[in-house]
Amino acid sequence: MVTTSEALELVERATSAEGLFGPRTTDPDKRRQARRLYHALASVLHPDVVGPGNTRAHEASANLTRLHHEWTHSTTVELKTKTGVYRIGEPFAVGSIANLYEADGPHVVKVVRNPALNPLLHGEWHALRQLERFTDRNQWLRPFYPRLLDTSGDVARGSRAFTVLDPLLEGFVTLKVVKDAFPHGLDGRDYAWMHRRLLKALAGAHQIGLVHGAVTAENVMVHPEQHGIVLAGWSFAVEEGQRLLATSRTIAYPPEVQAQKPVTAATDVHMAHTLMLELLQHNDPRQQVFARGCLQEHPARRPDAADLLNEYDELLEELYGPRVFRQFALPKGE
Repeated sequence: MVTTSEALELVERATSAEGLFGPRTTDPDKRRQARRLYHALASVLHPDVVGPGNTRAHEASANLTRLHHEWTHSTTVELKTKTGVYRIGEPFAVGSIANLYEADGPHVVKVVRNPALNPLLHGEWHALRQLERFTDRNQWLRPFYPRLLDTSGDVARGSRAFTVLDPLLEGFVTLKVVKDAFPHGLDGRDYAWMHRRLLKALAGAHQIGLVHGAVTAENVMVHPEQHGIVLAGWSFAVEEGQRLLATSRTIAYPPEVQAQKPVTAATDVHMAHTLMLELLQHNDPRQQVFARGCLQEHPARRPDAADLLNEYDELLEELYGPRVFRQFALPKGE
């Protein structure tokens, strides 16, 4: 138990947040220790405890709160691997299992929020390495996948794994941003190029036996101006015939996942066409019929992504004629 005198001495002697709580870190045990120290000091310096006349304790209490907020919310942390050091600050995006940070280099660092989910990042490393080897032989598919640069490797028990990725070119947004920018749905001619490229990304992964397992608007990156698509979010990826290591409450899964059965390429096909129905305008019945045809309850009845690409191209030519480049942009302010 810390006394009021001891708390006053500790807080008044501290010239910085690190001086009181130690070096800033993402290590969960050390952050818990800092939180326990904060609560121990705050409990004896609180104005309700020391009384209204103890202005010295009031000032120390306010300073303690400021230092703790600075330590926890303005943290610049160094993450080290065998080959690199990555300094991260506040996350710029929050995913289903991990936070994303910018680091010098430039790099994007993906840090799992709960050490219990480290195996999901291990699965992502495995998937991205397989895709890297595959696209070495199939260079035209390289732009459709994230590029793995470095990893934390095995970490101590209770510590969080992280992934270091090559950042995408400026101008990429998630398909969720696109969806929100067009609340009444996308013109079928605009969604066509996005879906064609998504099918290509899935077909490539399926060719080497990978199932993405989380084909959602948040995991599809879009470059409106350059018509770029990158299928991100490989933390849920497994090899065909395996069960997903985890699921998210925010994802509408196909029947086989809901039944906790092994997944196949057909699982991704179902999710991609569920997404298609969510993105298209309601006055595009032909493409909607195409999408619903890929939502068969039994996975074996769903078409392959590679076959679908040819069928989709035939449908698009029938609907819109020969392919031409169509300018696409988000509404101003998005």
